[in-house]
Amino acid sequence: MVAWNRPGWFSILSAGLLACGTDAGRPVERDGTAESPGGHADLAVEWFVDQAEATGLDFVHFNGMTGQFYQPEIMGPGVGMLDYDNDGDLDVYLVQGSTLGHGPQTPPPSGPPPSDRLYRNDLAVHADGTRTLRFTDVTDESGIRAHGYGMGVASGDYDNDGWVDVYLTRFGRNQLFRNQGDGTFSDVSAETGTDDPSWGIPAVFFDYDRDGWLDLFVGNYLNYTLETHTPCYFRAGPPDYCPPEVSPPQPSVLYHNRGDGTFDDVTAAAGLGREFGPALGAAAADYDNDGWIDLFVGNDQRENQLWINQHDATFRNMALLSGVALGAAGEAKADMGVDAGDFDNDGDEDLFITELTGQGSTLYVNDGTGLFEDQSARRGVRGPSLPHTGFGAGWLDLDNDSWLDLVAVNGFVAQQLDALGPDTPFPLHARNQLFHSLGGARFEDATDLAGSAFALSEVSRGAAFGDVDNDGDVDLLIGNTAGPVRLLVNNLGSRNHWIGVRLVGAATPRDMVGARVAAVRADGSTVWRRARADGSYASANDPRVVVGLGESAEVPLVRVTWPSGRVEEWVDLPVDRYTTLTEGGGRQR
Repeated sequence: MVAWNRPGWFSILSAGLLACGTDAGRPVERDGTAESPGGHADLAVEWFVDQAEATGLDFVHFNGMTGQFYQPEIMGPGVGMLDYDNDGDLDVYLVQGSTLGHGPQTPPPSGPPPSDRLYRNDLAVHADGTRTLRFTDVTDESGIRAHGYGMGVASGDYDNDGWVDVYLTRFGRNQLFRNQGDGTFSDVSAETGTDDPSWGIPAVFFDYDRDGWLDLFVGNYLNYTLETHTPCYFRAGPPDYCPPEVSPPQPSVLYHNRGDGTFDDVTAAAGLGREFGPALGAAAADYDNDGWIDLFVGNDQRENQLWINQHDATFRNMALLSGVALGAAGEAKADMGVDAGDFDNDGDEDLFITELTGQGSTLYVNDGTGLFEDQSARRGVRGPSLPHTGFGAGWLDLDNDSWLDLVAVNGFVAQQLDALGPDTPFPLHARNQLFHSLGGARFEDATDLAGSAFALSEVSRGAAFGDVDNDGDVDLLIGNTAGPVRLLVNNLGSRNHWIGVRLVGAATPRDMVGARVAAVRADGSTVWRRARADGSYASANDPRVVVGLGESAEVPLVRVTWPSGRVEEWVDLPVDRYTTLTEGGGRQR
């Protein structure tokens, strides 16, 4: 039996209770005045509005809690935004839990047995420019039969046939579903060699050896089973969920794509087998600007890894030397969600990481060579995040002013005992947070300005980012443990100008995740973005790139650095619409 021993845990939890309220799933009291990020009053428009129920996303997550406090009950679900049918709009994949073990059961939702769900986006754009957003549940006809207890989802076209495939991480065997291009999927988990039986949570498709085929990283969490479950207790006495230190970490896995529809486990050969921790977040990007994709892995209460690509199919962990292994005080932190993005538009990838209550989220600023400095406090991120435990995380330019803002979705991992009751049997709820960028210099906590969707208090985990209604701004999909999905539609960003690009390969029309976009404006300033489907927490993102232009409608020069190393330019892309750019189709530099 284990009791919570973390220094200050009781006081930390109490601070979280005071900060977050107790009405799970209901709005917390807030000031009803909405303002634009520039500070001008705007009472007519909420920045984000939850449209899940109205658009047909009727999904409710079932975590199967038994009263035994099994660890997987608090770790899912991830969510996904992907265009599975190639019709130009984002569909939605939602990860489901199941019953764990025996004991008193939380009754499952009414209707069919709980399972993962795939929803088709039936977006209609009318002649007057208005849009009707509607989703249809197509799970049964899709052929996707997800087994076991779901954790996360990753998307990528692993076989280069132009149709995005889906990889599912589970508490149990993972599954890979191949998109057959006709609206259906086939389970190819065993034949591809990717059906790892460990407890996987994050997964990333990325081409680390630049051979044109997407490889796959799967981050594993704890060496934990229901049979080896150890009861844990809150320091005041009641049973509670265990901290990660109670179970040993599970080694993660790196798969190399052979190009014939199968994968090799190259974890040891690539050097990743030497060091590992309980992985919860992962983001692939070129952190040292050498033209090769690297990999950051965030671990729960263990040192992180920054795997720098050595250009010979191997990696070297440079996290400690680069300044991202530990917190500013030299402590291992509980890293959950991770996202990479260039928030200060200086041409390199910075890191944002959500963490445990009392630790505060971390902002690592890149100096351009892969060396990072923790600037969380001075940039305005650390203080407002201290009362929260964060999971899903992401950079997005919410108002298309050309500066990346931040979203962190939150939910505790230890019970809020004061909130426990018949209406709140799972008292881990908290409010999510939105940080608005002040010109790339620092961030302000704009949560109270963002609308009623950000006043909800729920147990949020996965977060996916993408333009679900194709209006040029980034929307947000949130997966809640033991609660309904939320689709937060952005009403703010489309007021400014933007350019949207989908980046595809020359030999295959798959999304070229890892490509970087530089939009050079007439005044000489440059906005940097990266095509990515990974990051956040156990979730899959829109691989398209949206570049906010603010009030200017001037066409910037767009420079694309492809994962192959090729650099090309386009000078005449239309503003306020999406364009597909094909490698080899631009002016080569």
